[in-house]
Amino acid sequence: MDKLRGMETFIAVVESGSFTGAASRLEMSAVMVGKYIAQLESQLGTRLLERNTRRQSLTDAGRVYYEETRRVLEQVSIAENAVERLRAAPAGTLRVTAPTSFGGCVIAPLTASFLQRYPEVRIELDLTNRMVDLVEEGVDLAIRIGEIGHDDLVAKYLCPYNMTICAAPDYLARHGTPQTPADLVDHLCLSHTVWTARNEWRLPGVAGEVRWKRDVVLRCNDGYGLRMAARAGAGLLLQPEVLVAEDLASGRLVRVLEAFTPAPRPVHLLWRQDLRPLPKLTEFIAHILLRLGTL
Repeated sequence: MDKLRGMETFIAVVESGSFTGAASRLEMSAVMVGKYIAQLESQLGTRLLERNTRRQSLTDAGRVYYEETRRVLEQVSIAENAVERLRAAPAGTLRVTAPTSFGGCVIAPLTASFLQRYPEVRIELDLTNRMVDLVEEGVDLAIRIGEIGHDDLVAKYLCPYNMTICAAPDYLARHGTPQTPADLVDHLCLSHTVWTARNEWRLPGVAGEVRWKRDVVLRCNDGYGLRMAARAGAGLLLQPEVLVAEDLASGRLVRVLEAFTPAPRPVHLLWRQDLRPLPKLTEFIAHILLRLGTL
């Protein structure tokens, strides 16, 4: 078996905590993961992992091998990048992470035109609201919403992340159109389950800040689900503008309380500091900035 692939598999097992987790990360079967580990242990003549039905742990040899294999694979990556820089056109795999809603609605469609322009590039787009560690997880570029504080990363402002409050015409015909945040007490409202007392949206009210209604009629963990419920007349919706742009344009949803929407948050591109970044990264950043930098 390929020894480098075996090393990569061993590292994935250690960092994910299980054969199953490593299999998912590497897109192979758990049986194949086991074969790679068994092959490594056979070649080295020692056990790297202690395994039972409940847990696994590194042996002393496994801890030493883990640290050394990480260094080896880092050097391999450095060597590959050095060669890749010599290529005139972008090539190779680009790993990008973005927030779920913004990434799905905005970033994912932009990858299509980029890949058409640079057919030698492959993009792995991870849509997650988790704070991904670019260095630890080998990610090339992150799109982040909100304030940033990463001194070890390069940050480039992209665009504002605007919110909007809207509802279906049918709902407004039945319940009326709110004029100020104080009117929310008489309205049915929809909310995302990630909103808590700590991070919920606050509206600029007439006499100070007003919280988005707490006693909502529907909570959902998916923005698309909330959008469809709002279109069906379930209530008022507070969502990112990009998620409901098509419905606003078609009239399926109507803006309300336009003077009281939360202030937009900044969207940034973040990447690791590198005196000579790879062409695939610099071209993708330029591609995104050209299309979104004026939003």
